[in-house]
Amino acid sequence: MSHTPHELTEEFPELVEQMAALRLADNHFAKLSEDYHTTNRAIHRAETDVEPTSDAHLIDMRKQRLALKDEIYAYVKEKAVSV
Repeated sequence: MSHTPHELTEEFPELVEQMAALRLADNHFAKLSEDYHTTNRAIHRAETDVEPTSDAHLIDMRKQRLALKDEIYAYVKEKAVSV
């Protein structure tokens, strides 16, 4: 199992500039981005046993991270088309 953090810049390297601009200009996107980073950090702490948690909770957090990642990707793509 990998303990490498899943930062948005690693997940979507082709969207780094658009995400940075949206973080500054769009409060909804800034909140999505912060929620993703908060969840991602919690997963990383759990996976590295800094803050151990149950397997069920870790699975739920991973599902939440994936849902946020999907929402972020769709949001960035939608905004890129509408600009």
